[in-house]
Amino acid sequence: MKYSLGLAFFLILVSCGDKKNTREIEKIDFETEYLFNAAIENKIELDTTTDSHFTGFKYQVGASDYATKGDYENALATWDLAMKTSVEDYTPSEIDSINDNFKKIKALDYIVEKSKLNQVVIINEAHHNSFHRVFTKSLLQKLYDNGYKNLGLEALGNGQYEDSLLNRRKYPVQNTGFYIKDPQFGNLVRTALEIGYHVFPYEAISGADASEREIEQAKNIQKVIESKPNEKFLIHCGFGHVLEGNYEAWGKTMAGRLTEFISIDPLTINQVQFSEKSKPEYNHPLLKALKIEEPTVLLDGQNNPYRYERGESWADIAVFHPTTDFSEGRPDWLFEDPNLRVPMILEDLDISFPVMVLAFKKGEEIKEAIPIDIVEVQNKTDEFKLALKKSSYNIVSVNEKGEARKFELMVEL
Repeated sequence: MKYSLGLAFFLILVSCGDKKNTREIEKIDFETEYLFNAAIENKIELDTTTDSHFTGFKYQVGASDYATKGDYENALATWDLAMKTSVEDYTPSEIDSINDNFKKIKALDYIVEKSKLNQVVIINEAHHNSFHRVFTKSLLQKLYDNGYKNLGLEALGNGQYEDSLLNRRKYPVQNTGFYIKDPQFGNLVRTALEIGYHVFPYEAISGADASEREIEQAKNIQKVIESKPNEKFLIHCGFGHVLEGNYEAWGKTMAGRLTEFISIDPLTINQVQFSEKSKPEYNHPLLKALKIEEPTVLLDGQNNPYRYERGESWADIAVFHPTTDFSEGRPDWLFEDPNLRVPMILEDLDISFPVMVLAFKKGEEIKEAIPIDIVEVQNKTDEFKLALKKSSYNIVSVNEKGEARKFELMVEL
């Protein structure tokens, strides 16, 4: 990526630097559903409930609000306030034993290879963790090459809110699904459609209780699979829905019910349990013991993958995610190939700050589309970097008063 940074920087300087008059800035009417940091903080502060359960819930909602606007660092920190994290460590001898008895291999390669033996792959996410969406996106092309042509998303609107035009339009919009408003989830959906996946919803719509929700989700997936009996399916779900076996709270989860209904044993992947917290010391002690630098699967002496277990339920594969490095408050994984670090500065905007900067792919409707990237910028003189691949974009800046400006940007190698 370093070889392209200088060129990208030059291109942005031409349109955004000292030669301000080369950039045509347009005043537009634009409203954003994304919340500024101050609004999220105020929303949390105004919730003064003393019930411990609901106190945790307000932080979960806050974490989701941060994740929705692509603020990964604040999303992790706020989620940890809800979960009341603690510090646990293995002893040096336990750490040595773990590293001696398990082989570390690249998770992407292992999952892709194992997928050849399956018809259904189910992978989960934590709804506050954008990197889980990035990792699922990294699987898409190779799974497609292995015959996976269908992508089921729990987060996709269903019933009366279903985005029925999604597969024809080829990009997600604000009513495609609540969690899909996160640019990284939007990019997952957009990439799947570009590759050629058929994207479908399966969320329950009956308003049933938790156990009935699992049954309805599984039956919705069953209908799609039975309509395409010779095709393969990737299912992306939240948290515990991925677990097979008996799950104490729900009887069986969506994955367990699906196995029951279609007599197909899915490949289940849990990437939630062994993901980073807001501070490295809060990470699961097993994750800390491994010192990994990429998403990883552990194999024992018989080459069996380490799996996640919870009581009588399990996922076939546990993925261990490394701790993120940040540059200027942004995760480094945002800028992995094909994304470039695109430097920006907004000194020529005639509106008050802070502003929300939203990058839309040119050709997509800016008042409806999910942005490719979002950054909140506090001051006119702040330099920041957008994570964009080679393409043409509309860049929209909007402040808390609703004043908005737009200009075009070309990113080239």
